[in-house]
Amino acid sequence: MSGAFSADWLALREPFDRIARARTLAARLVQHLPPRPRIIDLGAGTASLFRWLAPMIGRAQAWTIVDADAALLGEAFARTADWAEARGWRITTPGRALLIHTPGGAWRIEALATDFADDPSRLPLGAHDAVVCSALMDLVSAAWAERLAAALHAPLLACLTVDGRDRWRPAHPDDRLIARGFARDMRRDKGFGRAMGPSAPAMLARLLAARGFRVATAPSDWIIPAIAAPMLEAMVRGHAAAAANALPAAAARIAAWEQARLDALARGRLALTIGHRDLIALPAET
Repeated sequence: MSGAFSADWLALREPFDRIARARTLAARLVQHLPPRPRIIDLGAGTASLFRWLAPMIGRAQAWTIVDADAALLGEAFARTADWAEARGWRITTPGRALLIHTPGGAWRIEALATDFADDPSRLPLGAHDAVVCSALMDLVSAAWAERLAAALHAPLLACLTVDGRDRWRPAHPDDRLIARGFARDMRRDKGFGRAMGPSAPAMLARLLAARGFRVATAPSDWIIPAIAAPMLEAMVRGHAAAAANALPAAAARIAAWEQARLDALARGRLALTIGHRDLIALPAET
């Protein structure tokens, strides 16, 4: 879950997340929300999804951001307060909430620090008008996703789920080796049971459709150009570490791939696309 990730990594990826998310699906969610929607964000991290989606909703709204890492939730409040003040909006902190006073109405955020890896149905899903998440569903198991689907009675917007369509430019002979190792590592247990990994978009769509939800998906790829050196370096090192963890017998080839990719990065000759899909699921009655 996002609590396993550092605030620095979440800050590095946030601009790429913001550009990649499928605005068409988010707009469909907004159309189905009531006048003052209540939204719960699972694995919220530092609340980057709030900072992207709340302005699209525009009007008064209330959010519960959920994460196992209380420190990340504290960082979420600090970053969101800075973000709002940079836009000229007034901030107040009634109780344990953060209240952002915007021209369209007040946006209220409350944090819930809890580990929901065992059973998502224990979360207050029924008290909210929508459930949202970002970069979460490829970390969870099919059994966990089934429990979520069974407990879900409101729309779901699941953003940035990895689907395995990664493409390095220029190509390297061992890109497939790295992809195989990375996919295998993604499927290890992240605390939710054996992770769905790149199979998550298709599996989640099937589970929700079987529960009567109307499901739509759209690509939400990261496009990482050669000028984005810090992000590319993180991707190279992260992919190499994951592949080496999954394929220890290929450690020498993976290390050579990593060095070749870092050399290309230093010459400004490396770019990368990371395939994701966003998904929206609407209850049949909507």
